[in-house]
Amino acid sequence: MNIDIPEGRNPIEYVWGEMVPGIGTAASGFSLAVYAHTTLGLREFEAARLRIAQINGCSFCLDWRTERDGRTVEDGFADAVTGWRTTDAFDDRTRLAAEYAERYATDHHGLDDGFWSRMTAHYSQTEIVELSMSIGAWLAFGRLNHVLGLDTMCVLPGH
Repeated sequence: MNIDIPEGRNPIEYVWGEMVPGIGTAASGFSLAVYAHTTLGLREFEAARLRIAQINGCSFCLDWRTERDGRTVEDGFADAVTGWRTTDAFDDRTRLAAEYAERYATDHHGLDDGFWSRMTAHYSQTEIVELSMSIGAWLAFGRLNHVLGLDTMCVLPGH
């Protein structure tokens, strides 16, 4: 852990709630809203989320699987995300979600007209904004948890 946590305190609750309550509480609310209010399909949501987790190296995020109505993505999905360029396990929307997540995190200046033509052929404007906000949350907060060393202690409500 790269920050000091008082003995007997929950590291996640302390950092996200007590250390900077005006910021941490808002960040936590945003992070939870991404899951609670998404309209994206589970596979495209998870493809983008897992690609960011792979880039960030957040241990918790890599192990997490979003559940909807008792369902999660299939075993091997994370490996397909790693190989998003060539996997035959993805439809166009899922592949684009993984690609967008990677490029958003590593080459956002390289999102050219060709990419946006493909993206707008498969996603509505509203879905693009939602996916962008979700990717931004995962990039920021997964990276924050990893950098501070919290990712091995992270537990989200209900899990």
